[in-house]
Amino acid sequence: MWGDARDADHARWRWAEVARRNGRVVHPLVQWRRLTDDERTTDWPDGWRVDQTDDGWFDPEDLAVLTTHLRDATRTPDDLIVAAWEGTGNPPWAGRGGHARLRAQTQLHWPGRDMWLFNSSTAELEDPRWAQRSVAGWECTRPGQEGPYTSLIWPGDHSWVVASEEDWDSTIVAGSRSLIDGVLTDERFEAFEVREGDDLSWDGDLLNHGRASPLGL
Repeated sequence: MWGDARDADHARWRWAEVARRNGRVVHPLVQWRRLTDDERTTDWPDGWRVDQTDDGWFDPEDLAVLTTHLRDATRTPDDLIVAAWEGTGNPPWAGRGGHARLRAQTQLHWPGRDMWLFNSSTAELEDPRWAQRSVAGWECTRPGQEGPYTSLIWPGDHSWVVASEEDWDSTIVAGSRSLIDGVLTDERFEAFEVREGDDLSWDGDLLNHGRASPLGL
């Protein structure tokens, strides 16, 4: 029979479940492409399937949960900066004439990742709908997603930073020992401690090895 199968149900799984089903292991440097054989769609006999992750996208629902930890780890919870890579979208005025000065004042120039900057607060980020409310008219480059990506978030006192690099499938939280311990022990996250020199690239996972493709690809 031709065509896609009907989506009878869908769920959100932890990586540990995908690893279990594929005979892999989850560890601090785990990479999704190593759990799923280079991000190939995986089907199981019980009818479930998984597709590739959405690299660089930190789900607002997860951000809302993380913010409950972040707000107590800064002296400036009402003074946050959110940086969104311009490659994932633009504010409604970005392409219009007469805004060159405003564009320069509201951009962070980063190697290969120039970003738009927005003021925010922990109270605002605790609402998963903050982006649609705060940056109305954002032109996102990915279908079905509204509002800017949270590529970087930091408070005015620089006590922590949250980073979701476009080509990574994980979000990094750096901060005080107490903040990190709180995130690591929060069972709502699948979190691991990493070090400054750890390799978080696609090839950084040395414990899981993909199966050889039957086509030799």
